Amino acid sequence: MMMRIVIATLLGSALLQAPPPLGGLCRLNEHCLPGGASRLAALLLPQILPVLPPHRANHARRGPRFSVVAPCHPGAALRNPVLVQPTQATRPGVKSPGVRIPIERLTPEAVFPVPGKPDWIAVDEDVWISNAPKDTVARLDPRANTVVATIAVGKRPCSGLVAAFGSLWVPNCGDQDVTRLDLKTSAVTATIRAGIGNSEGSIVAGAGSIWMTTDAKGTLARFDPATNAVVAEIYVARGSYGLAFGEDAVWVTSTDNNTVTRVDPQTNLVVETIPVGKAPRFIAAGAGAVWSLNQGDGSVSRIDPKTNKVVATIEVGVPGPGGDIAVGEGSVWVTSFEFPLSRIDPATNAVVQQFAGKGGDAVRVGLGSVWLSNLEAGNVWRIDPRRVEATLPE
Repeated sequence: MMMRIVIATLLGSALLQAPPPLGGLCRLNEHCLPGGASRLAALLLPQILPVLPPHRANHARRGPRFSVVAPCHPGAALRNPVLVQPTQATRPGVKSPGVRIPIERLTPEAVFPVPGKPDWIAVDEDVWISNAPKDTVARLDPRANTVVATIAVGKRPCSGLVAAFGSLWVPNCGDQDVTRLDLKTSAVTATIRAGIGNSEGSIVAGAGSIWMTTDAKGTLARFDPATNAVVAEIYVARGSYGLAFGEDAVWVTSTDNNTVTRVDPQTNLVVETIPVGKAPRFIAAGAGAVWSLNQGDGSVSRIDPKTNKVVATIEVGVPGPGGDIAVGEGSVWVTSFEFPLSRIDPATNAVVQQFAGKGGDAVRVGLGSVWLSNLEAGNVWRIDPRRVEATLPE
């Protein structure tokens, strides 16, 4: 902490000596400083920013990023820093004719109110939704199409949900642990101490185990559900957060390295590291392939698990933070803000429908339905995939 105070003092001195560029406000991570001060800021800001409260740096996986700004005139640079929300660039979407459809034209089979910020989804006999601001998980009954329970978990549930081994597994960013719930009774049966690699990560089940990344260095942890203990740790790649299990393998995206790592659960060894699109994050397995949603360029990379090669790059036009991807009911489904639902035909590797408008956040397929959480609207949609296919553009 003392080092950060000294660094902040040095940066403050550099800023106070800076002549005004154009007046007004400037972001401290922009080139609003003279040469020496700008270089000093670039070196020292990474040491200062960790002092910010954790909820500022990692409050919600799909929320906007913030920048520190200060008045750009002598004598005022660090006296009144403020946080401002940047203007988010509009996602371009797909330009193909006959693909874009207003989201208002799509009618859900049911709408479940989940006050707060409904986010991650898991599907078994019921549907489960995490709600970070409320520190809860909602349980939806798909037979009655109603919310039947709200269960307290740890602080700020994040980084995915998975239903497996008779339990719901809930990572909690606020507590750096995993809550284990009984799927029948909704009772908490265990709290497992574990690092959370990133709020925008994943937790998956396969090969008799639970898998998640536990830090930013690339540690993939394997948990034994019989003991709730870590039984293996595999180094994949720095900045690895998104996971999927399928084709007898664990697949892990590295946002930092623009790769997907394939891990053999029989040996706990890395089999292949596969280059994909820019900043891959969310990933799904199904339809004989592995699908990576790349936040850097808004594309989806299709990997053939037989060759461990990318065989198609599908332009979805949804770059930027957040989003999700799922496979089922004959399609690949992508969600993002501005385009709550995009449907990819795996037979053609093309986006065949893209619904534009407000909504979206996470998506899963199960029980014959597509389940879409709408973070800002505070609800969850249940959608019949046949109705999606039957919805035509204007």
